[in-house]
This record gives sequence, C-alpha cells and structure tokens, in this order.
Amino acid sequence: MATSLGEPARSPLAHGPERIWNLPNTITILRTAVVPILLFFPLVAESRLGSHVTAWLFIVAAVTDIVDGWLARRGAQVTRIGKLLDPLADKLLVATALIVLLSVGRIPTWAAGLVVVIVGRELAVTGLRGLASAGGRVMAASGLGKIKTVFQNIAIGALLFPDPTLGLPAHRIGMFCLFLAAALTLWSGYHYFAEYFGSDGAAQEPTGGST
Repeated sequence: MATSLGEPARSPLAHGPERIWNLPNTITILRTAVVPILLFFPLVAESRLGSHVTAWLFIVAAVTDIVDGWLARRGAQVTRIGKLLDPLADKLLVATALIVLLSVGRIPTWAAGLVVVIVGRELAVTGLRGLASAGGRVMAASGLGKIKTVFQNIAIGALLFPDPTLGLPAHRIGMFCLFLAAALTLWSGYHYFAEYFGSDGAAQEPTGGST
C-alpha cells in the first residue's frame, strides 16, 4: 500500500506515541503479577490448598498469553511495548515456576538439567531475536515453539498441583510433559538458530504467540 505521494505506507507503530494502557498490555502486565506470587510457593507447597491455588493462578496466567495476543491482533492494538512485555512476561513466569518447583523438590535434583535446558534456550533465543531485530529482521514464532509452550505449561501446571489430584498422578504427568518440553525446546531452538544463520536475511512478518 502506498501514500498519495507514492511513498510506502508506514506501520501504525511508527506514528508517534502509542497507547500503552490498552487491554492486551494490561492483561500482560497482570500476568507478571503472578511471578512474585510464585516466589511464595515454597511456603505453601506442603498445603494442598496452597498448591491448588498456585497451580490455578499459573494456569490462568498461561491462558492470558493466548488471550492478550488475540485481542491485540483482532483490535489492531499491537504496540512496541506490548511486543517487549509479552515475551518477557512469559519467560519470567516459566523460569520462576521451574526454579521454584526445583527448590521444593517437585522437580527432582536429577532432572535439574531439564530446567537448565529450558531456561537457557529461552535466554538464547531471546538474544538471537534481539540480534535479528537490530538487523531489521523479525523472527516469527514457529509452530514447533508453540507446541513446546503447550507441553511446558502443562508440565508446570501439573507439577504445581499436589500429587495425586483428581485421582491422577500429577507428578508423573508433569515430569513426562517436562521431558517432552525439554526435547521440543532443543529442537525448536535449533530451528531458530538454523534459520538465523542459514536464511538470506529477508524479514518476516511477526505472527505473535510464544517462541
């Protein structure tokens, strides 16, 4: 699309100050409020009620990641600050939950490597996307990354619940999904780096969602 002067139309993000406190960004900021709550999990981990409350708070926060992205795209409310806050909120939430679960023994010490792999990959891909952005490229979220996020959230939610819950072996389910998430983490991370170093440098349009 071009302007009347024949110049390319600019993105809405390029037009001066943007509205920070729109609904999608507000939901994202509220999601980050769950992070300090997770830090108190070691104090309530022995309580079934405390575990249930924390698990449900995490699940609600994880679901809002889908909601705020959908609202932003549907209502044309994508902002620069939203593009920064959304992935930051997701990574803070996941990293905090995994470290806390490891500290209380819900993730056994022998599985600490899984936590290192997941958190390390998130940091590495975030840095890679920052490099790409500085070079004028946008690395869109991959389908593999989204599947990884689903298993990652299921694993964390299940491990936050007391074992058993509703007659189900929450810990076994959580650990199984954590192994799958770690495998998908490595696989999707490899694809991001292969794309960055093997592509021709053409920019992609952002699709939103988790990485």
